Amino acid sequence: MNRKGRVLVAMSGGVDSSVAAVMLHEQGYEVVGVTMKTWDYARTGGRTGKRGDKEVGCCTLESMNDARSVAVKYGFAHFIVDIREEFGDWVIERFTGEYLAGRTPNPCVLCNTHIKWAALMRRADQLDCDHIATGHYARLRREESTGRIVLMKGLDARKDQSYALWGVSQEHLARTMLPLGVFEKPAIREMAAAYGLDRVADKPDSYEICFIPDNDYRRFLKDRVEGLAEEVSGGLFVTSDGATVGRHEGYPFYTIGQRRGLGVALGYPAYVIDIDPETNTIVLGPRDELFRGALTARQINLVKYEYLDDELPVDVKIRYNDPGVPGVVRQEGPDELHVAFATPRQAVTRGQSVVLYEGDDVVGGGWIEQVGESAHPEASLEFQK
Repeated sequence: MNRKGRVLVAMSGGVDSSVAAVMLHEQGYEVVGVTMKTWDYARTGGRTGKRGDKEVGCCTLESMNDARSVAVKYGFAHFIVDIREEFGDWVIERFTGEYLAGRTPNPCVLCNTHIKWAALMRRADQLDCDHIATGHYARLRREESTGRIVLMKGLDARKDQSYALWGVSQEHLARTMLPLGVFEKPAIREMAAAYGLDRVADKPDSYEICFIPDNDYRRFLKDRVEGLAEEVSGGLFVTSDGATVGRHEGYPFYTIGQRRGLGVALGYPAYVIDIDPETNTIVLGPRDELFRGALTARQINLVKYEYLDDELPVDVKIRYNDPGVPGVVRQEGPDELHVAFATPRQAVTRGQSVVLYEGDDVVGGGWIEQVGESAHPEASLEFQK
């Protein structure tokens, strides 16, 4: 068979990455599969009990065996790579640190940016692979006028994962293949069945944070930081005018926009409006007080352009499932973006990613560092420098 080149495929043991690997194999690429061991229960805890006492989710023995079975069936190489130390240093420690700083982290973006792509590239070089590939639902193209690699939304809007990839560098994007970006999810499951991938064809998608399979980040923080619950318990719930209305379990255990589990009756639906880690204070208020008209992002990565010389109209996403809204962005220096929304957004959260789009193209993104003052949800903002 005429081989097109050697490609390292990240295989989690799920249906998407399995189909991506077989698809490239069938297209004539020499595929090398790799499954990354990023964490284990001994370090993070959180057994769910959903399947007896077995580990569940990604990065487990079951998932590794599922990935290996695909490689064996189609006769290409497969390796297990242990990156638990790298993953723990970058992702788990930062995840913990962000909550302790009163922010709400986005570990999937951290992992893609600092761990998975970098780890894949190192292994690709070691194994003489020209490219790496993943099962993400996103697309890539080269912009002829600039030579830059542009990340684009996947064609399946319900599964688009471009939001999670904004931090991948140009150097890494240039060697990346995303074969699933032009397909919708039902077609991928049909392909899995046609390829005879019985172990993964109907495997459900995983939505938990991979190293917190019970999806209880509060439990994780308490287990991770000895004495945390006792240290932060008893802080004040206050309203925006400074009135004390109760006590809480500790600032790291709350997120902006949270409504449930507050245990406070104010005569109206109350939400977490702000978190002050210095004083262990949680600000509560009505939904209207959640809205913000602008944000500042740092630790940015521009994808489509090298630098933004002027204000640029964009669509703005502030969380993974956000459909996006119009806004304007301007760049202030090498590592700061200011974004203003056409209409105020609810629960703009420090520590989350903001990702900017022109149509399907990812302009770039960054980590939300500051948010603007409260703004009425019906307000229309003027975009001024």
